[in-house]
Amino acid sequence: MTVEEVTPDALAERSVSRDLDWNSVYKDQLPRLYNYFRFRTGREADVEELTARTFEKAWKARDRYRRDLSGFSTWLFGIARNVATDYLRSSRAHLPLDAAREVAVESTPEDDAARRSDIRRLGELTGHLSDRQRELIALKYGAALNNRLIARITGLSESNVGTVLQRTVEKLRSQW
Repeated sequence: MTVEEVTPDALAERSVSRDLDWNSVYKDQLPRLYNYFRFRTGREADVEELTARTFEKAWKARDRYRRDLSGFSTWLFGIARNVATDYLRSSRAHLPLDAAREVAVESTPEDDAARRSDIRRLGELTGHLSDRQRELIALKYGAALNNRLIARITGLSESNVGTVLQRTVEKLRSQW
């Protein structure tokens, strides 16, 4: 059975180390992890390294995964958060959205310039947010996770996640 055939919550019902197709897990979770790190670190080479490191740690720890404690995605993003924290502690600070400038899209040079200006402005505004607010923004908009999963990953309540995100987005909009 592949990850595409199983909902994220159903992943928790499976024995990861024995039954889960890791190729499918990689294919399914790679974009989310990659975008999460892109929002958190901003440098393409670092994003690739951190994504690979997360999958390596998950593979090595697969026998320690306990489906009775959390869903598989929650467990995997817990590892990713620890990898990001270790990286950010050991390196100089980066703008969290810096790498988004490198996103390849088919557009006009004017569109590209406007987008770069918007991303630069958003990077400046998010630079003034607290670590918790930046973390929640990265999980919500970078990794495209829902509030329930973010709550499980961060240990906050689901309503607290929603409230912090709403206030943060309102703050960013008002400063825009």
